[in-house]
Amino acid sequence: MADEPTPPTSPSSATPAPARRGRRPGRGTRRLVRVAWTVFFLVVGVVLAYPLLVKNNFLFLFGKSPSLEELENPKVEQASEVYTADGVLLGRYFRENRSPVPLSQMSPWLTKALIATEDVRYYEHSGIDAPSLVSTLYYGLKGDKRGGSTISQQLAKNLYKIRRGENQGGLSHVPGVSTVVNKTKEWITAVELERRYTKEEILRMYLNTVEYGSNAFGIKVAAKTFFSTTPDSLTPEQAAVLIGVLNNPTAFNPKFHPVAATKRRNVVLQRLGQAGYLQPTEVKALQAAPIVLD
Repeated sequence: MADEPTPPTSPSSATPAPARRGRRPGRGTRRLVRVAWTVFFLVVGVVLAYPLLVKNNFLFLFGKSPSLEELENPKVEQASEVYTADGVLLGRYFRENRSPVPLSQMSPWLTKALIATEDVRYYEHSGIDAPSLVSTLYYGLKGDKRGGSTISQQLAKNLYKIRRGENQGGLSHVPGVSTVVNKTKEWITAVELERRYTKEEILRMYLNTVEYGSNAFGIKVAAKTFFSTTPDSLTPEQAAVLIGVLNNPTAFNPKFHPVAATKRRNVVLQRLGQAGYLQPTEVKALQAAPIVLD
């Protein structure tokens, strides 16, 4: 019996169809990706280089920053005192009425009130408090202005007059940009101060440098001006008044604005209570008392 002829096999059933490849990105897509990566690396480069440009006053755009000599040997204006041969004070001559004292001659309530009010994480950061900065930006976007500067940043601003005179560069006249530049310089200087000085030394320099109102610069002159006492004898209530003044030496001056000064003092006392330095009953009692100047 003759073999039956085998029917021809169709190509589709004999050989599987090749897998369909995905479409390759077009030239436009590839170009867009390259541009995106280029922009990314440019932004990263600018962010990394920006502090160096500010520190070195690139093209005189950013203004002068403290030199190594100024950082290691900060100079603070002090009052000159003239005495007679038998030790009688004839007068004091000054541009800023200041007489520095060591931290050991200051009431511990001063540093407690300062840290509790201005920089609660003072011993946890190295000049820049990132959580506080983020919080400040968040509330700022909501229209609630809050200070985000650490004690070290405030010292940098006051000690080196970062926002004045020769410390301003070409960008100082550009609204908004000048604020960013000044803040950057304060951050850089604050970190450099933290690297060179202990926390206690920074507190000492700060309390001896800042203005307390009524032409009183530094805690020794402030204690005498407002309370006729010495820094080591300041009570919790008196320390709260002086630390409260720092926020705005004019608006919170207890001599001229007692109501505003009392409200601000009570805020500081509340912060002392929240930090555990005062009991709730002590806070209420001190807040109820009037400010007594001497």
